[in-house]
Amino acid sequence: MIKVSINLTRIIFLGIFILIITKGAMVMWLGIFGVTLLLALLLGRVFCGWICPMNTVMIPTEWLSKKLNLQAKEAPGWLKSKSIPWIMLIVMISAMTILKRIFGIEIPILLILLILSVIVTLRYKPEVFHNNICPFGLLQSFTGRFALFTEQVNHDKCIGCKMCESVCPSEAVIVSKQNKKANINSLLCHQCFNCQLICPENAISYGKKKN
Repeated sequence: MIKVSINLTRIIFLGIFILIITKGAMVMWLGIFGVTLLLALLLGRVFCGWICPMNTVMIPTEWLSKKLNLQAKEAPGWLKSKSIPWIMLIVMISAMTILKRIFGIEIPILLILLILSVIVTLRYKPEVFHNNICPFGLLQSFTGRFALFTEQVNHDKCIGCKMCESVCPSEAVIVSKQNKKANINSLLCHQCFNCQLICPENAISYGKKKN
């Protein structure tokens, strides 16, 4: 039931995104993003897991990539640079302000990012785009890390099977080599519930963050 609700929400917001883009009302989508940026302080990065159109199209793209055996095991070193999301953010802001005001050129930056997310995910795992390229993810990580509610692991139940690691789209779940227990980083977590739904021991739940 949870999975159906998440997928339905994704489809609805993808439709809203397409409608906004076709109407040329990009400011409306940025407004939605701004609200979820603040909401991340309470609920975590729900924008990334439930609302973002890039994440929505990346899910079937990753499936296709694996089906066609296109996915590389590792991304090149330059794609792991922490400066790339900042560069993308600066380019995005420049495209939306400077080029528009000075030259009257309106670049469909959101559509470009959507296409880029598909191209990158055809070759690399989704966390490459989510963590190392996406400017929206960069901003969401600032507020998401302080989330009051987030996915977390009950270590008494966790058996260290790593199934949660395998389904996480952002490498937010890591099983410790020391104690063989999973831990979830709210800075990276999309609150997509993938880990919770696959856990064979029901060791993962969404709730108020424990100190």
